[in-house]
Amino acid sequence: MKSIPRLHFAHLPTPIEELPSVTKELGGPRILVKRDDQTGLAFGGNKTRKLEFLVAEAQEQGAKMMISAGAIQSNHCRQTAAAAARYGFECTLVLTGDMPAQPSANLLLDGLFGANIVHVADRKDRDRILQETFDNATNEGKKPYLVPYGGSSPTGALGYAFAMEEFIKQDVHADWIVFGTSSGGTHAGLVLGQRVFGFKGKVLGISIDEPETWLKSHVSELATKASEKLGERLEFGPADVLANDRYCRAGYGVLTEAERDAVRLFARTEGLLLDPVYTGRAAAGMIDLIRTGFFKKEETILFWHTGGQPALFAEKYSAHI
Repeated sequence: MKSIPRLHFAHLPTPIEELPSVTKELGGPRILVKRDDQTGLAFGGNKTRKLEFLVAEAQEQGAKMMISAGAIQSNHCRQTAAAAARYGFECTLVLTGDMPAQPSANLLLDGLFGANIVHVADRKDRDRILQETFDNATNEGKKPYLVPYGGSSPTGALGYAFAMEEFIKQDVHADWIVFGTSSGGTHAGLVLGQRVFGFKGKVLGISIDEPETWLKSHVSELATKASEKLGERLEFGPADVLANDRYCRAGYGVLTEAERDAVRLFARTEGLLLDPVYTGRAAAGMIDLIRTGFFKKEETILFWHTGGQPALFAEKYSAHI
């Protein structure tokens, strides 16, 4: 395996916990949780694992600034801003959505970490303005590094290939790993790690906002490209990727009764906080799949908690959760 530039600032390994009350409430199967909400950087979350590789790559390239994009309450952007502050990079974030009169939650933290915010009202303009922002910084000699949306590049995906190795070393049995998937980096890393490190169970991504066909194509392509960074190229196809897009029809960040019920169930039975956008939707999907008999009662599900709880304090969600 190739030597890959990596920084070590995440709090790893993250713990695995039993969820006996949720398991009982749902009548089985046994449910565990992998606590990647405890990765340490700026309230933690899954992007911290990716940033260990992305920031190292930025340093190797001699970058002085990190630029990325996301929604106003992006967990990825919050962790990117924190990593930039920690390692001495300037940071610019291109954020889409309705800008609140008073910053809160992730947006408030972006400012505390010193990030410069470029607001884009309409998401369809985001990629263009992101590229313009990057080009302007390059022309000004700021040596920017473009952190991909969600940290989901072949480099970023390595964070979850090695997360799978970490999980296997924890020697906890699971028939299924279930998590929220969107930009595909976490998903691709787990699929790659499944093959490289020999996980025998199944890896199921609950879509937050993307069609299943797109996820299968994109994740398999990303896993293939990420494998090259480990050494030997491994080929992945859509059939190697399990995804379910049944629970994202309401749209990205739209809080429905299913997410509310999932967040409340985990909070009131386990004292465990989910977020309204990602883990809330992923847990809602998992709950429905349990209730409709998709999983066998004798199986064990590992719910991979990807973080995001600061969004609970955003005005958009706090009044409705």
